[in-house]
Parts: sequence; structure tokens; C-alpha cells
Amino acid sequence: MSALISLDRQVLGRWAFTAAAGTVLGFILLPLIFVTWLAFFRQEIPSFPPDGYSFRWFAAIARNQKFVDGFLLSLQVAVTAMLIGLAVGVPAALCLARYRFWGREWLSNLLLLPLVVPGIVAGTSIYVFQVEATIVTELPILGSIAGLVAGHILLVIPWCVRLVTASLAGADASIEEAAQNLGATPMTTFFRITLATIRPGIVAAALFGFVVSFGNLEMTLFLVGAGRTTLPIAILQYLEWKIDPTIAAVSVLQILLIGTSMIVTDRFVKLSRVV
Repeated sequence: MSALISLDRQVLGRWAFTAAAGTVLGFILLPLIFVTWLAFFRQEIPSFPPDGYSFRWFAAIARNQKFVDGFLLSLQVAVTAMLIGLAVGVPAALCLARYRFWGREWLSNLLLLPLVVPGIVAGTSIYVFQVEATIVTELPILGSIAGLVAGHILLVIPWCVRLVTASLAGADASIEEAAQNLGATPMTTFFRITLATIRPGIVAAALFGFVVSFGNLEMTLFLVGAGRTTLPIAILQYLEWKIDPTIAAVSVLQILLIGTSMIVTDRFVKLSRVV
């Protein structure tokens, strides 16, 4: 009898857990469902129930030059920041994971600090720094593409360090030592063994770094130059004057871009190993 009661409690516990998880997942996905639904409304002013469905708002995106220019600039900045962030973050993660030195914890906290600093605070700080640097060096740093990319690199580096360090935590360093004992040079060991080991972390870092940079708004508002606009800023400016399903259509395309990137990435490298 007691065994049956215990079994019933386990079954009820699993059902309760499944129901709670499903409720939370539904709560998270509900905005995405409504945004996707709204993108296909026929009428210009959203109302329920819709008068019909149409693809006209997706065609309107291509006719809006600000959206096109914003997408191209966001793509350019995100890819550049991702590549430079990887070039800085991967060696930093290797150094933090494999070596013990004075100031290691301080350096680790410094590299991860942009994850906890609010975007507005970081944007203000970088803007003031670029103003001072422009005055001192007399170089056109403020409002330039290089200045914008430099700010986004700070967003990418923490993800690189965090995810690559997670990959290195589960790696067996004795394999690298064995390769070097057999005559492999440090460079050969890195490219043929270490890099293969941390590849999931690097791919995940590249993906998350790209997504964070591509969708950043708070910092970009302070750093973008006159006459330039990224996609998030273009969306914000559009909402100041019009409210129609075009914004929902843009959001759907962003969701498809990010979702496709994650699916393709997971096809080659299982993100569940490092995320």
C-alpha cells in the first residue's frame, strides 16, 4: 500500500513539474506567437479579430530604406565585433583556464564585467571616453564605425570568455601534454587538439556574440554617428511615427535569422554541451 502511495506521489510530482514547465514555456513563447500573428494582419491599424491576412508588410520592409541600411550596418558591426571578440576572448579564456597567476581572478571579473553592467551605463561611459579620446588624439573616433564596433566588442568578449572557459573546464589537459611529449609543437597542439576540443565553445560564443551585438540598442544609441542607423534604432524611430504590422514583420525576420543560425549551428556543434 505504501509503495502505491509513493508511486502515485512520484507520478503526480512529474505531472506537476511538466505542467509548471509547460506554463513557463508558454508564457515565454506567447509574445513571439502574437508578434508573428500580427505580422500577417491585412489592416494597417491592428485590431482583433483581423480583417484578413496578407504578406504586404514583409514587402514594405524592402521598400523602407532605413530598415535596409540599418540591417546592413547591424550585420557589418555584428560580424566585425564577433570576429575581433573571438580573437581576444579565446586566448584570454585559455590563459584563465590553464594558468595560475597573480591577478587572475581580477582579470576574469574584468572580462565578464560587461555582462552585469547596464547597457545605458556602459553606453554613457564609452561615449564619454570616446569624446575625451577624440579631443586628446584629434582622431575622428566619436560617431565613427570603428568607435561603434569597439563598443560592441566589449559586449562580445564576455560571451567568448565564458563559453570557451566552460569548454576548457571539461577538457582533459593530459591529451595536450601527451601530444607535446610525442614531439608536437605548442602551435601544432593548439590547432590539432586544443582547438578541436573547444570548438563547441567557440561556435557558441560566435553565435551568442553575433546575436547580442546585432540586437543591441542601449549602447548603440550613444555611439552611432549622425546619418547612420542600426536595425534596432530604425525600428525605434519607426515606432515614434507609425504603428503598423511592419514592425512585427521586421521582428519575425529577426527571429527567423537568429533561429536559423541556432539550428544550423546545432547541426554541426551541439549547443547543449556548452550552454
